[in-house]
Amino acid sequence: MSDKEKASSSDFKKGILAGAIGVLVFLAALLSGAYLILGKAFDLDFLNIRSIAKVKVISGLIDKYYYKDISDKDKETGVYRGLVGAMDDPYSEYLTSAEYKKMQQETSGKYTGIGISVTKDASSGKVKVVRVFSGSPADRAGLKKGDYIIACDGYIASDMSLSDFTGHIKGRAGSKVNVVYSRSGVRKKVSIRREKLTSQSVWGRMLDKEHGIGYINIAEFNGTTAKEFEKELKSLKGEGMKAVIYDLRENPGGLVDSVTRILDDILPKGTTVCMMDKNGKKTTFSSDDKKQEKLATVVLVSGDTASAAEIFSGAVRDFKYGTLIGTRTFGKGIVQQEFTLGDGSAVKLTVERYFTPDGECIHKKGIKPDIVLKYRYSGDRAGLDDLSDYDFSKDNQVQKGISVLLGKLLYQ
Repeated sequence: MSDKEKASSSDFKKGILAGAIGVLVFLAALLSGAYLILGKAFDLDFLNIRSIAKVKVISGLIDKYYYKDISDKDKETGVYRGLVGAMDDPYSEYLTSAEYKKMQQETSGKYTGIGISVTKDASSGKVKVVRVFSGSPADRAGLKKGDYIIACDGYIASDMSLSDFTGHIKGRAGSKVNVVYSRSGVRKKVSIRREKLTSQSVWGRMLDKEHGIGYINIAEFNGTTAKEFEKELKSLKGEGMKAVIYDLRENPGGLVDSVTRILDDILPKGTTVCMMDKNGKKTTFSSDDKKQEKLATVVLVSGDTASAAEIFSGAVRDFKYGTLIGTRTFGKGIVQQEFTLGDGSAVKLTVERYFTPDGECIHKKGIKPDIVLKYRYSGDRAGLDDLSDYDFSKDNQVQKGISVLLGKLLYQ
């Protein structure tokens, strides 16, 4: 190659390099401009070039020194969780697309699974079946209350959280799940086909047919609870119910629309709950008195009675509609809202405080019942995990409720 050709080739390479540098400078300027525009549009003043560089340095340290490999996706999710976590609010959270879908399924009251309710022993890690829904795939497959679930599709129950494990039991309708369980120490295996099911959140029965005293347990307030409640209420009234015990002792709350619909079914006309955001904007839910149940009423509450269950309890108390029995409620007087993002993920944020009909915010205070009485069960087992096998005559709070209702019925 001649000196002239070499010079020409060198100039060509320099031109390519200069052009590449020019493109990079242009892109950097473009990105910087986009960053400035987005920063102003979304008030991202806390993010700057230094903070972004710091994130990259931390990411590099993780890649180089952390004892396990962490994917870029997991690091990205961690950034979002950290941002929401900056509020130090246990009720606000970032949800991945999968987590958000799971939450929507749980609150809808409908799911695809095999039809069992399980608990996990904290010390042993064993997962025990506490209820098999009648007519469900699990029922037809022969699973029974008291069985221990060892594994499903190769996932070991004791190796993960209960939520994660039950997530593997659930799945696509029509698909099969292989369940390994034990009964009386004998290990068994069964293949069960999943079906679309509706979780039961309301359960009732007559406790005293002679005097017309019924019992309704509301486990949570999900998307099907109001319809379940109305059906159970109608059924018990058909059996002659004149007075009722509502059991919310293990109800963690749920959907505001669900609880306010039930309150509209039973209470006279008036505000059932009022919510207020940080700007003072109010949202009010009311009973229109088109329907009203004139039943002598007792509500059982505990420290596990929270959120929407406290809306129910507070309304019954302030309307002077019934008697609250038990121990002080949990004290969650705030409301969350989900905001969906473009990729299917979501952010759940605390957006409002709520106030009982008399204007009280019970957050971090709870509701003190009219009759304070600690739970005591005089039988050989306790807990409300299987009400079909529960001896209410040995439940001191239920018995106190019956006594109160008998007094009300006597003076009606």
